[in-house]
Amino acid sequence: MVDPTLAEMGKNLNEAMKMLEDNQRKVEEENEKKYSRKDIPGPLQGSGQDMVSILQLVQNLMHGEEEEEASQAYRLQNVGEQGHMALLGHSLAAYISVLDRERLRKLTTRILSDTTLWLCRLFRYENGSAYYHEDDRQGLLKICRLVIHTRYEDYTVEGFNVLCNKQPVIYISSAARIGLGQALCNQLGLPLSCMCRVPCNTMFGSQHQMDVALLDRLIKDDVESGKLPLLLVANAGTPGAGHTDKLGRLKELCEQYNMWLHVEGVNLATLALGYVSSSVLAATKCDSMTLTLGSWLGLPAVPAVTLYRHEDPSLSLAAGLTSSQPVEKLRALPLWLSLQYLGHDGIVERIKHASQLSQRLLENLKNLDFIKTSVEDELSSPVVVFKFFWEYSNRDQTSHAAQASTIQHPIISNERHVYDTLNQWLGEQLAQLVPASGVDVVELEDEGTCVRFSPLMTSAVLGTEIQDVDQLVDCLKMKIPVLTSTLQLREEFEQEVRRTVGLLYIEDLNWPGLGVVRYNCHSDEENDDKREKELEKINTELLKKLNELESDLTFSLGPEFGGQKNCVYIGMVTEDLDVSELVETIAATGREIEENSRLLENMTEVVRKGIQEAQLQLQKANEERLLEEGLLRQIPVVGSVLNWFSPFQASPKGRTFNLTAGSLESTESTYVSKAQGTGTTPPPTPTSSLAKQRLPGQKIFKRSLRSSDAFSETSSVSHCDDLEKVEQRPPTLSPGPLETEKTEEQKEVAQATETDTEDIHRDKLPHDCTKAEEHESQR
Repeated sequence: MVDPTLAEMGKNLNEAMKMLEDNQRKVEEENEKKYSRKDIPGPLQGSGQDMVSILQLVQNLMHGEEEEEASQAYRLQNVGEQGHMALLGHSLAAYISVLDRERLRKLTTRILSDTTLWLCRLFRYENGSAYYHEDDRQGLLKICRLVIHTRYEDYTVEGFNVLCNKQPVIYISSAARIGLGQALCNQLGLPLSCMCRVPCNTMFGSQHQMDVALLDRLIKDDVESGKLPLLLVANAGTPGAGHTDKLGRLKELCEQYNMWLHVEGVNLATLALGYVSSSVLAATKCDSMTLTLGSWLGLPAVPAVTLYRHEDPSLSLAAGLTSSQPVEKLRALPLWLSLQYLGHDGIVERIKHASQLSQRLLENLKNLDFIKTSVEDELSSPVVVFKFFWEYSNRDQTSHAAQASTIQHPIISNERHVYDTLNQWLGEQLAQLVPASGVDVVELEDEGTCVRFSPLMTSAVLGTEIQDVDQLVDCLKMKIPVLTSTLQLREEFEQEVRRTVGLLYIEDLNWPGLGVVRYNCHSDEENDDKREKELEKINTELLKKLNELESDLTFSLGPEFGGQKNCVYIGMVTEDLDVSELVETIAATGREIEENSRLLENMTEVVRKGIQEAQLQLQKANEERLLEEGLLRQIPVVGSVLNWFSPFQASPKGRTFNLTAGSLESTESTYVSKAQGTGTTPPPTPTSSLAKQRLPGQKIFKRSLRSSDAFSETSSVSHCDDLEKVEQRPPTLSPGPLETEKTEEQKEVAQATETDTEDIHRDKLPHDCTKAEEHESQR
């Protein structure tokens, strides 16, 4: 029979997990404000809340106030049944801690001994003890304290005074985790001079492995200077590239100088497999190792484990590796439950699946051009690191020779920086397109920026499958032509921009695109602030115009932080890009915007002066008209009678303001022709001189895939077809005598149309002219 309390605990945990993992959340009210009253923390309720309300609050805090449905699918990790067992372990630990002391001691001893025995057998570490800790660096810290207690016999009594006589030295690889050495010194209370970073190989072997010969010389120098070599931290899978140090030789060196050897790294997970490489198998002879089972097996909230061998339990207790408190031993409970749930076969299968994923990717990368891999063992490498790199042998030999004879181009001198930027973009694109792959970007000392695939750290959490690896390779194949085209056209784009008047090329090595350009306007403004605002206005409008074009290019303001101001950033391109047309279009659009801007700036002054001049001319014309008509015609009654008998024929005079030419013109031609004149023809809009006729479906800035001969032949055939159509068209008959004579009905319709047209023009004429025509019709 199962304890009812345990059964109820498991039931409540399942209900809580279902509620937290339920993606079908209630739809918020449409009129609810963005920041509602419930977002403001309030006092504790006196009567308390039920479990459903509390879990709902936890769910809201986890997911936030998500408005988009796409964000509902956001999950921190895939928590399966084995994850539920780990979470149940935390609940059980709280329940078990209330037992009486004797039962608690027996239970915790059993849990701790079982878990330690299983892990030592699983990872081939004989006669070992285990320390369970939340922080993966905490185990190494306790090991350092154990070694200090072992090597300094009076440390328990005299403390740090004994360290002054003989300074301890801890050796750590330069490829280790960033900040590991400083964290150890801070926790141990040691100066940074006690930490010695050992460089990696530079001539022979992997460039991510510790240089053993150099380490030997460093230890000898420290011994001769009166220091005490204490501990060596080696890697079975470096954090960056996943390479393993030469653990066998390092173990011999540590035995020679009586040093402690500690090993950590992701490759330690392969010790559970049937076949283990000799370099990793040597880790079973080390003095201690740290295992991170949570990420390897996809177990949430399980502690890391440090396995070690030491004969004196009192020193282990003094170092904090063991505890007399039974509650401290309950840290192993979540791991104890999870290991039993998975079983030996389940654990091995998960690690084996991750190794197969890395091998699948490595085999596909071998067949790809422009991809350079950095793996330690091509037969079995749990971590795959690759990067985009264009070898000189793949480049155009002619262009390379021409560049070598002249000054080096910036893309060659800054090649490392350019490739780092492109690989950073590649890694971000692959992670976005295939999120289940778990790829990320890593910075290596020698290779620079690379893309890393470490399924041992991500596959169990993300649920990575073989299909995800194949999809990752397909996406990589699509991105390689874009990278090569962009890298090849960057130099041409820079040269075209530098040759174009009005454009300024901005060198930004952190931009993974074609390049950065700025339109420089010709400003006579002496104030720098006004000139900067004018420049910003023109380039912002230029960016807007370019984005309105139907092209496959992306134009932007650049990165949010660290980018150049008042510039247009052009993204990645393809091989069919017409760089000359692109640059010419940018220049022409910029000139058009600048001219329009200057026209608008001068429009106010021009219009004001034009209105003043028009008022003066119209006033003068009115005075002349009064002199011509005479005084009698201005009297209301007399003027009407006089105009009845002797109408005055005066040509209407007006003025029109031409905005394009900025001048006043007479309206006499308007009244004569009875139609509005077009005035001076406006100047043509600046366009690209390279504008060409495009094929159907061809977008802007794209080169035609047809050759010039094929295009000419096609044009000739089209022209011949047009001629044949013209020859086959029936001749148009000339109108006969009967057809030229209009019927009476047609004449009436034409006369009515002319009358309407005259009425429209009469409405547009001045009142005096219309009045004179009325008198003439009355006569």
